[in-house]
Amino acid sequence: MNTSALIRPAWTPATIALMVIGFMVFWPLGFAMLAYIIWGDRLDGFKRDVNRATDGIFAGCRRGSDKAARWGHGSARTGNVAFDDWREKELERLNEERRKLDEMLTQFDEYARELRRAKDQDEFDRFMANRNKSTAPTTTDTTTTKRGGKGSGLLDD
Repeated sequence: MNTSALIRPAWTPATIALMVIGFMVFWPLGFAMLAYIIWGDRLDGFKRDVNRATDGIFAGCRRGSDKAARWGHGSARTGNVAFDDWREKELERLNEERRKLDEMLTQFDEYARELRRAKDQDEFDRFMANRNKSTAPTTTDTTTTKRGGKGSGLLDD
């Protein structure tokens, strides 16, 4: 089964036909297809670079807005001192719970990593034991090798 795409950035019959049809229908479509044929192989790297740059730009905005919303810094105080004090205490309690959950997640990740390492080590040890069994030199009977004379070698028969 052919895994290559029918429309790929190369001079294939399909891309040439689409380019010609694009020029006949609306000339910018033809130029767009021509550009895709010529520079389309660079498109994946370009998209990756653009996505990385925009993610970097907007990640700071997201982090700032998430922290502001989470801690209530983005909202004004309500004017009710009792409610604002209760809200601050609840936010601190939730922060402590989040910290505990993050620690537990880290501990679990370390535990799972250690289990995988132990499993991999066990499989490797089993492999090496089996390999050593199959490649271990076998002991030969000394009476057949020292016997000599007619019929002692394969070529003598």
